[in-house]
Amino acid sequence: MVAADNLKQTPEKATFDLISYLKERQKLCEAALEQAIPVRYPEKIYEAMRYSLLAGGKRLRPIICLATCEMTGGTIAMAMPTGCALEMIHTMSLIHDDLPAMDNDDYRRGKLTNHKVYGEDVAILAGDGLLAYAFEYVALNTKDVPTERVLRVVAHLGRAVGAAGLVGGQVLDLESEGKSDISLETLNFIHNHKTGALLEACVVCGGVLAGASEEDLQRLSRYAKNIGLAFQIIDDILDITATQEQLGKSAGKDQKAQKVTYPSLWGIEKSRKQAQQLIEGACAELEPFGKEAEPLVALAHFITSRSH
Repeated sequence: MVAADNLKQTPEKATFDLISYLKERQKLCEAALEQAIPVRYPEKIYEAMRYSLLAGGKRLRPIICLATCEMTGGTIAMAMPTGCALEMIHTMSLIHDDLPAMDNDDYRRGKLTNHKVYGEDVAILAGDGLLAYAFEYVALNTKDVPTERVLRVVAHLGRAVGAAGLVGGQVLDLESEGKSDISLETLNFIHNHKTGALLEACVVCGGVLAGASEEDLQRLSRYAKNIGLAFQIIDDILDITATQEQLGKSAGKDQKAQKVTYPSLWGIEKSRKQAQQLIEGACAELEPFGKEAEPLVALAHFITSRSH
């Protein structure tokens, strides 16, 4: 839940109801995702893809994409295919991250992980299927947006998920397990790529679809990088302080894997302060957008106050 103080910096901000906003947008995203992948032959692979894609979650990534598109002059309809694609890519990363060869997790969002239900072979293919379909979905379903903007979105998504983004961060993360001499610079690199690259794509692609200026896209990129690191810091804290029931996944797995985390470098209190500073910096980037930035400002604060 969002602390009231976070939304009362000005009289205008006090009127914004983030909880209702999230519920409304979550319903829109859930409906779009439900329709995006119907079950067809061979049924098993589509069922496996849908099992993880429709397993719940806050849908923060598509919601952030929609919010940015609207803030910069676009519409929900313009951004929804990209929002769905971002959730497909995110879900792929979770399926693969949970595999025995990676984090070896049994639970995700309070349910058995994909490979525990369908087997490792089908889980790998379900992730592959979601990744490939994400690009197809953007290309075929984005309407009333100039072709060059759609192409730019496709390229940005590809970079965010590949070796220059999520995949590169994951490789370095795996290489760093069990090592106690990981520097802050390396830790930042891991999470700027493993977590931050896809979050940045959510924000920047929303702006690209709406035709935002290059200057505004740079502001959006800086906002996204700040909330991405803050998101990871809070994740690291929750891995220590929250229970499996609260998280919907195994707790304490960073310590078991002997991973260097922000709390292991800074302690919990300093980590919280660093996350808050990142959020303040992120919100400062949105000041030129005025009242239209309320959802993204509130979402930034939500990241540091969540409990799961």
